[in-house]
Amino acid sequence: MADWPNRSLRVIDAVRGKPSVTRWRMLEQDVEAGTTRVALEPITGRSHQLRVHMKAIGHPILGDALYAPNHIAAKSMRLLLHATRLELEHPKTAEPLKFSSPPPF
Repeated sequence: MADWPNRSLRVIDAVRGKPSVTRWRMLEQDVEAGTTRVALEPITGRSHQLRVHMKAIGHPILGDALYAPNHIAAKSMRLLLHATRLELEHPKTAEPLKFSSPPPF
C-alpha cells in the first residue's frame, strides 16, 4: 500500500493492504560488520515488497536510500539487492525462460 504523504514509499497495512509473503533464509553473518546476507524469495509480487519486509523485521537492506536509516543506507554506494534467478514464460511462445546471475557483492 502506498504511503501517500511520502510518495514512492510503501507501508505494511494489515487492515487495508493486500497480503504479501516473502520467504527468507540466512546465508551468512558478519558479526564484526553487523551485517547478514540473506536469500529472499518473493511469493507475491508487491511494489518494494522485499525492501519493506526487510525493514519491517528490523533488517533494512544496505544501500537502501528509501527504507533504511541513513547509517545503513550509507554502508553501500548502491542498493545491495540482486536477483540471482529469474524464471518466466516467453510472452509469445510460452517457452519457459530461466536466467541466473551470481551477486556481484
